[in-house]
Amino acid sequence: MRTQYWWGLAGLTLLATATFCAALLVGSAGLSSAGALRALFGGGDDYSRMIVQTVRLPRAVAGFAVGSLLALAGVLLQALFRNPLADPLILGVSGGAAIGALLGMLTAAGFAAIHSYATAGGTLIALLVLLLARGGGSTRLLLCGVVMASACGAVLTVLLTLADNGQLRGMVFWLAGDLSWTAHPALLLACSGVGLLAAFLGGRWLNVLGAGELRSATVGIPAGAARLAVFIASAALTSIAVIGGGMIGFVGLIAPHLVRLGLNTSDHRVIAPAAALAGGTLLCLADLIGRTVAGPRELPVGAVMALIGAPVFIVLLRRQTR
Repeated sequence: MRTQYWWGLAGLTLLATATFCAALLVGSAGLSSAGALRALFGGGDDYSRMIVQTVRLPRAVAGFAVGSLLALAGVLLQALFRNPLADPLILGVSGGAAIGALLGMLTAAGFAAIHSYATAGGTLIALLVLLLARGGGSTRLLLCGVVMASACGAVLTVLLTLADNGQLRGMVFWLAGDLSWTAHPALLLACSGVGLLAAFLGGRWLNVLGAGELRSATVGIPAGAARLAVFIASAALTSIAVIGGGMIGFVGLIAPHLVRLGLNTSDHRVIAPAAALAGGTLLCLADLIGRTVAGPRELPVGAVMALIGAPVFIVLLRRQTR
């Protein structure tokens, strides 16, 4: 890779580190940054250590991991559809994963089963969008994605009405995007690392796949098998992110675009790690805003990302139309 790409990745790493540290040291609990820093390393009183080590640290790890997973899913979907406006939420993939996860919760399934249901739901919706939008260009793809996302929203509403009162409140907060419900932040971070490694190693394939099926056939890559693998990988990444943080949109749309504009490249070997860093930073920052702007109350991180992402999506859509 070029030297400028290494400098760009180093800059994103520093920005991600600064945002992560801010998420640990800043909050609405009345704890100073110095006190939070002491509590992080085991000093201070029990209250400070509980706030930093039990609340802020797992939440910051979950935010970075979920943001990275969604950004990687966005990179894969944009390469698959050859469309820079592809996003797990806009195309209904997040909705399909949420349906599968809710079905698993309603049937009291285990963690592995819930993840399997979510992956199956996300993959099914992605396949339906691809089949319905085949040969229709960007406009048809977006329309089909919006329709499928609306249909998933209706199904989610039906599933919520079937839940009992003990489950309903948690499900509603989870769907709105809430990192405080994340049960296994370290596992999410590990999944993010595996997804990043796979995307980096498969960067050449993604470059060829994004160039079209004719190019794939020319270099000997089976386009059908490659597209199916990318489908399953993007659905799996989305489902893990949905289980960890609920339905959070626009991260997979914004992060790859920021990377492409900032580094001026379309090489997925660069875009994948850079987008993962940018996505994790974005979601950590959005969660920090949601925790502090209306403190002591908290805003759902999904709502904060929607407020940031919706205007950006409109701008990108206008650019794409032109």
